[in-house]
Amino acid sequence: MEQAAERLRAQIVAGHWEVGGKLPGETTLARELGVGRSTVREALRALAGAGLVQPRQGAGVFVLATEPTADWPTRLRRAAVTDVYEVRMGLEVHAARLAARRRTPEDVAAMERALRGRRAASLRDDEAFIDADIAFHAAVVGAAHNPVLADLFTEFTPVLRQGLIELLTLTGLRTHDPNTADEAHEALVRAVADGDAEAAAEVVRAELEDPFAA
Repeated sequence: MEQAAERLRAQIVAGHWEVGGKLPGETTLARELGVGRSTVREALRALAGAGLVQPRQGAGVFVLATEPTADWPTRLRRAAVTDVYEVRMGLEVHAARLAARRRTPEDVAAMERALRGRRAASLRDDEAFIDADIAFHAAVVGAAHNPVLADLFTEFTPVLRQGLIELLTLTGLRTHDPNTADEAHEALVRAVADGDAEAAAEVVRAELEDPFAA
């Protein structure tokens, strides 16, 4: 199936069929590719998943684009860190609000452990500090008990991590304050533990409005 899909993909990318044009039927494609019709169907499903073709009930399969649509992780890797940061703000502000409403004693304990880990990492290099900072924020997101928010945050993590490391390197933000923004993180733990949803959201919003804050 992979070989058939790759051959069809190459033909589409090369413009063998125009965008909007209809592909030959399964029988014709199977004969041209030297495979069975079931293999053609699987190959077309793969190309549809890549955004290259679209089956239309009763009409056939049509070319949508000559370049595959990048999947979500790929798009994130290509995104500017400032764009990712803006989305991160919306996600984490909402997550903090939910965390204050839904937190359990175990969640608060996890946040406190993560805060201690962040403080310990302040004595180490930028990469270790950023890893500890992200672990802290992941604990807050986890306390929201929304698996979709948690999955989104996980998807953001690689590009966010690299961007924050680069920002710290360029700005030297930790030169005079190795544990930068510690008070804000402590205030966030306090607000979530107290169940103060609006205070928790405001702490995160204020911290993340500055893209140079960790």
